Amino acid sequence: MVRARINISRIVWTVTASLLLSPSPTYTHAAAAASAQNTGSLTKQAEATVATDWKKKLTPEQFYVTREKGTEPPFSGIYLNNMESGIYCLCCDAPLFSSEKKYNSGTGWPSFSEAYGTCGRDESNTNIMRQPDNSLGSSRTEVVCKQCDAHLGHVFDDGPTPSGQRFCINSVSLNFKPGSDQ
Repeated sequence: MVRARINISRIVWTVTASLLLSPSPTYTHAAAAASAQNTGSLTKQAEATVATDWKKKLTPEQFYVTREKGTEPPFSGIYLNNMESGIYCLCCDAPLFSSEKKYNSGTGWPSFSEAYGTCGRDESNTNIMRQPDNSLGSSRTEVVCKQCDAHLGHVFDDGPTPSGQRFCINSVSLNFKPGSDQ
């Protein structure tokens, strides 16, 4: 029985490796071979390819914030004082926040009381995820995009009623699409 598990594992790995090694504009068999010789890690090569693709799509500041979990300086973001009606998104165009739930928290970053698609406290229909963040010597909750894993900012429990939430989001991790919030 143990031998069967090993064989199935090898079959899955072979199929996965074959899919990863299929030619694409940025990832070729030659690149895979070079990676295998250098580190033996297909994952690192795939991550490097994805990072290169994001670097082509995003500005250096957007890449730093969304892909490297950086933070823009307070009171510097383009959307801090934007009060137009619309939807906010960036890397993958998934709707993340609505201007309907935006408010001025005085913190220096755009703030929202809930994510787009939230129903009460249920965020299952949103495009955001919460993750623990213990960096910088404190315990916070990071907010990332469910679709593309972009770092957006953090959420705190000091927001306005009824949600009590303050989604403190970097402007550079957002793109504003004017129009209906629905």
